[in-house]
Amino acid sequence: MTVLLEVKNLSVNYGKAKALKDISFSVAKGEALALIGANGAGKTTIMKSISGLVRPAGGEMWYKGKPLSKLPPYERVRLGIAHIPEGRRVFSALSIQQNLEVGAYTQENKRQVGEQLEKMYVTFPILKERRRQPAGTLSGGQQQMLAIARALMSAPELLLMDEPSLGLSPLVVQEVSHIIREIAQGGTSIILVEQNALLALTIAARGYVIEIGSIVLEGAALELLNNESLKEAYFGV
Repeated sequence: MTVLLEVKNLSVNYGKAKALKDISFSVAKGEALALIGANGAGKTTIMKSISGLVRPAGGEMWYKGKPLSKLPPYERVRLGIAHIPEGRRVFSALSIQQNLEVGAYTQENKRQVGEQLEKMYVTFPILKERRRQPAGTLSGGQQQMLAIARALMSAPELLLMDEPSLGLSPLVVQEVSHIIREIAQGGTSIILVEQNALLALTIAARGYVIEIGSIVLEGAALELLNNESLKEAYFGV
């Protein structure tokens, strides 16, 4: 398989604290990858490093064979990387449609933007129904759908999804996980960060377990799902 993203010996410091310690992994084109671990393990820092929101202390990252480390976040979006942050972070005062249009700010072809917007309204009909409403009036689940749709407006090849199930009801989690599976089946590469390890590993093909800034285990999702120590630590078994 073609490697889309390669991360090698990534290290990040917050002051004197080492948040990441020589993290290395890769994501293939069209692959869904899960990063699982306890809160504070370093998962979000990995995502922010890839999208350019955090400056690494060391290591290298390549996307489609091009070095990422010196590129600002907006240039990474232009290359095809979209980041859905933890907590959704929609623009509450802007309408739903304005939020979606913001997601396409790197796209110069207006016709393609219009086509992408209509595609999002087909995928997320509730957003079309409420497109003129301020995003802050949506429920948590609807805001998560908006955050996903806003990221997809840039037509990414790699989607970084940070805790998409956080704070959602079980019924809405099922709906959001179905959407993520459809995105993955459509060929978009995904890095999925989740404290809900069971959810992440039923979506992804492979997974990495992060503990205190280091990768401690990796493997096929099915292997990790059947790992006895993981069952005890993360699955409540």
